[in-house]
Amino acid sequence: MKILALGAHPDDIEIFMFGTMAAYATLGAELTFAIATDGAKGGKGDPAALAKARRKEATVAAGLLDVTPRFLDFPDGALVADGALIAALKALIGEVEPDLAITHAPNDYHGDHRALSDGVRIAASFTVPVLHADTLGGTGFSPTHYVEMSRHWDIKAKAIRAHRSQDPERFVDGARTQNEFRAGQCNAAPGALAEAFRFEPVFPFADIRELLPPAPAIRPVTVSAKTVK
Repeated sequence: MKILALGAHPDDIEIFMFGTMAAYATLGAELTFAIATDGAKGGKGDPAALAKARRKEATVAAGLLDVTPRFLDFPDGALVADGALIAALKALIGEVEPDLAITHAPNDYHGDHRALSDGVRIAASFTVPVLHADTLGGTGFSPTHYVEMSRHWDIKAKAIRAHRSQDPERFVDGARTQNEFRAGQCNAAPGALAEAFRFEPVFPFADIRELLPPAPAIRPVTVSAKTVK
């Protein structure tokens, strides 16, 4: 199986979907990471130096899963779903030939995220189904699928922390809170972690369950036998 993960910025794959990527890796899937922008606006100081630093950080993080990331190098903060982006995405999809593409939700908080989401949807066309990752904080997001990633939390946290320029502990804490909440939605066991996704069926793709790692196990729901008067 070939999985194409696309993030707008150098740390997005790590924050939103790295646990799932780690789960795919254990299943033997072939992973491709693509980063749309240069990340030059993700901090203070010289933009060129920051872009260079963030490229190195993303390479270290992806290397935890033996992946060498692709960099599309569009300007950070100015991404739009125009002909240039769609052409680059079409070329990438044509080269990788993925079974599934995973990217940002179309209503995520950052304009670059929304633009990449739109671009991937257009570029994918009839070629590959597109799965949308959770939004930041889960705002405005209704999941259709979940991936159990409790065993992969440590490597996800390590991947986020590889982005030293981004004050990563805030993202580690936020991701863990969100992953705990999503596991709770599945009635998973205490301490379980899950990443959430949304799939909008588009012809000819209707059911992608066989393309995903396992979801959290469903536990029996115990209803109290106590009589309430």
